[in-house]
Amino acid sequence: MIDRILAKRIVPVVVLDHVESAEPLAEALLAGGLDIMEITFRTAAAEESIQRIAKRFPEILLGAGTLLEKEQVQRAKDAGAVFGLAPGLNPEIVAYASKIGLQFSPGVMTPSDVELALSLGCRLLKFFPAEVAGGVNMLKALAGPYGHTGVKFVPTGGVSSTNLAAYLKLPVVAAIGGSWMVDKQLVNDKKWTEITRITRDALSAAADA
Repeated sequence: MIDRILAKRIVPVVVLDHVESAEPLAEALLAGGLDIMEITFRTAAAEESIQRIAKRFPEILLGAGTLLEKEQVQRAKDAGAVFGLAPGLNPEIVAYASKIGLQFSPGVMTPSDVELALSLGCRLLKFFPAEVAGGVNMLKALAGPYGHTGVKFVPTGGVSSTNLAAYLKLPVVAAIGGSWMVDKQLVNDKKWTEITRITRDALSAAADA
């Protein structure tokens, strides 16, 4: 999982209101060159959307986000997600994901969060909410005492096309998570060509960084 994420360096954070949008969105991302996506468990459409994409597009590294309960972790795994994420760090959730074989990246914001995550065996961590929590400067500070552990961060929250390069230049950052290329309005308006264009531009910017 980490190798796949390091190759692309962008994880689109998707909120789907309608399951009918799942497959066209996956096609649009693939057309733009991106074979990774996170579908958040914030809507009723999430579980079936993951099922549809996992079945039709097995080449996509498919994650489920905002997993706050064990039952959601189980449903995400059963639907076909191969990794899970959460905005925070709940040891019970991390343990349950490990038990059922779902790779998991909990959210962290402080040194104490990072140390707890490392003690639980987590090396790929979601840094959330990135911009509010200090952004690039905070990650530079965390890299000092923890960079040697091999920990990598995926900053999410306030990350966009305008600041992704600053994040991706940090060795401790594996990838960035963002929603601008899969903006809910673009998805609901079925702007698939536009999503493909924005995705292609984002990948180009990530490669330049």
